[in-house]
Amino acid sequence: MDPVIVVGAGPVGLALALALARYEVPVVVLDETAEEDHEERRPARTVVLRPETAALLERLGCATTEGARWTGWRTLHRRTVTLQMPFGASGDAEKEDEAADPAPGEPSPLHLPQHALMRELRAALAGADGVTIARGHRLTILTQDASGITARTRSDNSEAWRASYLVGCDGARSVVRKLTGARFPGRTAVERFAVAALRTELPWPGEAVLHRAPPRGCEVTARPLPGGVWRLDWLLPPDGGLVTPDALLAHIDDSLALWCGETPAYELLDTGVHAVHHRLARRWRSGRTFLAGDAAHLLGALGTQGLDEGLQDAGNLAWKLALAWHHGASDALLDSYQSERRATIVARLRAADRALPSVRAEGGWRTVRRAMVPGAARTHDLLLTEGHLGRGALGALPVYARTPLTPAAPPAGAVPVGTEVGERVADVPVTDPEGAEVLLHERLGGDLLVVLVAPGTGVWERRHWLGAGLMPRLAAAVSALPMRAELLVAEGYPGAAAHTVLVVRPDGHLVAALAGVRPAELYACADAARGGAAGGPAASAPEEHEEAAGGAASEATANR
Repeated sequence: MDPVIVVGAGPVGLALALALARYEVPVVVLDETAEEDHEERRPARTVVLRPETAALLERLGCATTEGARWTGWRTLHRRTVTLQMPFGASGDAEKEDEAADPAPGEPSPLHLPQHALMRELRAALAGADGVTIARGHRLTILTQDASGITARTRSDNSEAWRASYLVGCDGARSVVRKLTGARFPGRTAVERFAVAALRTELPWPGEAVLHRAPPRGCEVTARPLPGGVWRLDWLLPPDGGLVTPDALLAHIDDSLALWCGETPAYELLDTGVHAVHHRLARRWRSGRTFLAGDAAHLLGALGTQGLDEGLQDAGNLAWKLALAWHHGASDALLDSYQSERRATIVARLRAADRALPSVRAEGGWRTVRRAMVPGAARTHDLLLTEGHLGRGALGALPVYARTPLTPAAPPAGAVPVGTEVGERVADVPVTDPEGAEVLLHERLGGDLLVVLVAPGTGVWERRHWLGAGLMPRLAAAVSALPMRAELLVAEGYPGAAAHTVLVVRPDGHLVAALAGVRPAELYACADAARGGAAGGPAASAPEEHEEAAGGAASEATANR
């Protein structure tokens, strides 16, 4: 079968190529830049990733050691600390502020230079099998037929490439998006910022800071990087005026003097100005062609992180394309990428549009204190903090509650647990049938996961519990599923009773929680998670799988 073509060798394109390679899908990355290492070293160009997105990169083999894990976050309003959140990389931080929200001990966001991320992604790809990076190729023509895609590129020698699927990760000016005719409406320069990277000492080593309405100057964030480096961002007036070097230095001096009492010595490493645009492609899938990252969406006002969302696009799409490449896929599976990810970005943009007028307008502080954000009344500062830290309406992990990849109606044996259907599962300790003890999230990015909640198994040797109780029948049911699945056992799970069976997608979202071993319902959940059989309904009715699983279970029990 032909490889998957990824157009664009930025962070999203390289991460998608890595994820597909992990699923043993051959990939060709078309990079229009001829140089092998063309990422300019810009200390002021950095990315902030939610802990879950950083974990996705680490599972793909991309090192993140050049990034900084913040020890905490504080928000200042004028001269007062209005919000303080300590973080703990391993969940063991001391509670410093009883009013902190979320609870101390949560993993910190990851802050790293984009050139370091690019270098590590390339290094990980260098060790991956089945990935070809074709440099100096600019896409010019796309044609699709029933069996694949032909992509023509302009290079030293024009070439034609054949692909099973093609994904445009080629940025805001995406050629793929233009060739597929997808509209890209939205707003330009929603917010503008001046940026500086500098090496100095600030009063909050390791903490990130948002300073709202300082006595002098404008709103500013200070976010630490390794080696005593800080990235500072100042919100600029919406008039689009130029930022002169003298004006930028005045911003730096005013902020440092305000925080330190006097302007400390500092080394200015890099500066820049950037505008935040809000745009959203109307269509993310056109037959065998998909859009991801900035090619599909632009966002970033109020602290939200566009690259983080692009990497989540890659994680969502990779396992679906892998299923399609290896086994064929229904339109429901391939369409679910757009329905899930686009809905997430729509929610982000709507939340920002609701908040911007009150947060940024004159008198916004009084207005937003009375405004309702879904879930709770939020203050000015907490609302902005959530955007920066990937929480709340502006940044929390998506919930795919209306995805087509869940059963049309809740299974008869469905039971409530601490995670809603469509939410990301909790990272609890689990044991696999080989006896390996890991955290549940470490098993993401592979097969469907089936988790049995069985208190007490941790005190028994594997050879005892593998053939006891529900395990033989559950193992037989898992082996009969219509997609590959891994069986795991957990001592406990939030809100789950003993013998609850969790069905978890490869990207960590809950498909269903069932009371006990129900082979027919388990099969239906797995079939829903793959979008149904390629080209039509499942080959046989769930009742047939109930009989098959029951027979296999009887045989397994007899052979113990």
